[in-house]
Amino acid sequence: MGREQITKARRWVVKVGSSLLTNDGSGLDLELMALWVEQIQRLRVRGIEVVLVSSGAVSEGMKRLGWQARPHALYEQQAAAAVGQMGLVQAYESCFQQHGLHTAQILLTHDDLADRQRYLNARSTLRTLLKLGVIPIVNENDTVAVEEIRFGDNDTLAGLVTNLIEAELLVMLTDQEGMYDRDPRNNPGASFIHEAQAGDPLLETMAAGGGSGRLGRGGMLTKVRAAARAARSGALSVIASGREPDVLAQIAEGKQLGTVIVPAQEPLVARKQWLASQLKLSGKLVLDEGAVKVLQAAGCSLLAVGVTGVEGSFRRGEVVACVDVRGNEVARGLVNYSADEARKIQGQPSENIEALLGYVDEAELIHRDNLVLTDG
Repeated sequence: MGREQITKARRWVVKVGSSLLTNDGSGLDLELMALWVEQIQRLRVRGIEVVLVSSGAVSEGMKRLGWQARPHALYEQQAAAAVGQMGLVQAYESCFQQHGLHTAQILLTHDDLADRQRYLNARSTLRTLLKLGVIPIVNENDTVAVEEIRFGDNDTLAGLVTNLIEAELLVMLTDQEGMYDRDPRNNPGASFIHEAQAGDPLLETMAAGGGSGRLGRGGMLTKVRAAARAARSGALSVIASGREPDVLAQIAEGKQLGTVIVPAQEPLVARKQWLASQLKLSGKLVLDEGAVKVLQAAGCSLLAVGVTGVEGSFRRGEVVACVDVRGNEVARGLVNYSADEARKIQGQPSENIEALLGYVDEAELIHRDNLVLTDG
């Protein structure tokens, strides 16, 4: 069923990793890049829109600067990204121009997607570029991002971009042919996973043993988590080898290639996708067991009466996590009151809010339209 759905997808996000793109640090693999670009051009002829999420700026910068190992210092990574981004974009531009295709560079930080207005602006820009027949090339803005706002890897960024533009398919090209139940480099008897369900905890457990390459920040685990993010908007994901001949064409035709990860549930509406995608939370609300059950069973608003604790310092309208007494996240949403106000009204029925604060904004601490359940 998953591969049959892939053949109907008309908007793709294709993510290419650093090790693959730079041939394990020896510089941009221009030959391989040209092959992917040609395949993307053929997808465009078939009426498929493509956004390319590409790593490689830091790795290319390292090569140009003569560095053998990825630096740990953030300012050195930023410097390498600044140097490498020039070569990366120039190479893509040259390849796509040979097919008469225009490209656009989009550099994002988490703040661009954490702010609702900037999120909508980024969405509008990307969708407009696709309408114009332009290939957007997206990367994390490594040159200016600070540690607190980094996505951490381009797999996560690709999953968020999939939500952002409501793509139907996320393809993550890597230097492995797909996912195994164990790391095949250390376990010759490892079994290949042809299809799995997004959000399956067992999938994360199997992926956790894979590690990551010396050039990238991700690994198989980040790909599994990116697929779970993509599934929130109903997208399928494919993890496949970027060195496989005609890999994108084979995927488009539904061939038995790579690992397909299918959504486990109906897609969230756009506003709730944005809420679920937030990596940076401003605080926490601790809920009693009754409130947890009501949220999970009925999808109701969160009332102050069900809150037993308030953590952090947040303002009205910021995104907070709702956790149970053991600290497990059960939901997140846009809060109607600041942290100080929430502390004053926690455990109280809604009719007491005005007496406690001197005014009442909303009867709910978080309205159900601004709240989304999470997997913890």
